[in-house]
Amino acid sequence: MTRVAERAGVAGTDGGGAAAVLNALPGPVLVIDADGTISYLNPAAEQFFQGSSAALAGRRLDAVLPADSPVLGLIEQVRRGGHSVSEYGITLETPRIGAHFVSAAVSAMTEPAGSVVVSLQEHSIARKIDDQLIHRNAARSVTAMAAMLAHEVKNPLSGIRGAAQLLEQNATGDDRALTELIRDEADRICNMVDRMEVFSESGPLERRAVNIHQVLDRVQQLAKNGFGKHLRYVSNFDPSLPPVLGNRDQLVQAFLNLIKNAAEAAPAKGGEIILETAYQHGVRFAVPGAGPRIHLPLRVSVKDNGEGIPEDIQEYLFDPFVTSKPQGSGLGLALVAKIIGDHGGVIEFESEPRKTEFRVMLPMAEGDALDTPEETP
Repeated sequence: MTRVAERAGVAGTDGGGAAAVLNALPGPVLVIDADGTISYLNPAAEQFFQGSSAALAGRRLDAVLPADSPVLGLIEQVRRGGHSVSEYGITLETPRIGAHFVSAAVSAMTEPAGSVVVSLQEHSIARKIDDQLIHRNAARSVTAMAAMLAHEVKNPLSGIRGAAQLLEQNATGDDRALTELIRDEADRICNMVDRMEVFSESGPLERRAVNIHQVLDRVQQLAKNGFGKHLRYVSNFDPSLPPVLGNRDQLVQAFLNLIKNAAEAAPAKGGEIILETAYQHGVRFAVPGAGPRIHLPLRVSVKDNGEGIPEDIQEYLFDPFVTSKPQGSGLGLALVAKIIGDHGGVIEFESEPRKTEFRVMLPMAEGDALDTPEETP
């Protein structure tokens, strides 16, 4: 690596000090010479492009990236103008590395003449954090609404319903029908408020070690004996998965909502739901108000083969009252977002025709004590 760096002109006068700094950077850095050849790349770039320095150094950049890649355009812009340029929100995609959402900065080098430095910053983790905060804000908005409705709506409705009952005692004919209408509508609104009260704050969440596979087995059993009896279920569980730090009942509620949504989206004939669990190393999130970085190594995926989520509502999917179902309330996924947020977790999704996947990342419980399994009927 040092000899390659020296040829690229980044070793400096201190015997490789500049190269040592570049090698320590967490983001990919490449040096591209005047004819478009990669003359240096740091270890982060090797990992990003999934190739060693020996394999990539000496290759043309346009053989590594697509010919229409925005990065190539930025390099040409720097060579024409001689000044640094940067661009946010570039998608780099190749069959080898897949798709990555990055920012790119390109700067000219004085030596060797015509060479440029390209640095990349990946934003996938940052986007997950942004999504998590958006989902938590959506859940908090529902929480505030629930508290307001319980206080400002239910109490007056009780008085209205009581007055209608008193009038009904002496009413006849059409008047009795009107009092019954008032009473029934008051009951309907109260039921709506009761559904909202599941979002109200109920103090700190009591959490302990929970076997997530027992939670998923329970949810599958409920689905198979009820709303999802017509579907095929596939379980791809990691048997070595450690316990989740969570509340069993709340997790059952969250995953029951996710599977119910998947069941309603899956086709009546040939419908399939896939449940997967996996352990992912090194995934940590810095979330405001959460203290130290949160380690979320446990991933649970719920997949269906339905038509997919309409693009126009994907951005707002976890907001309250957003739904693509004609008879849907739009509260199910908002409740899921609240429960996962209360657990300090992250929920995200990807959707396309015939494949929609919701991924939940959760914290791991320390120690070996597991929650007592709940008896299944």
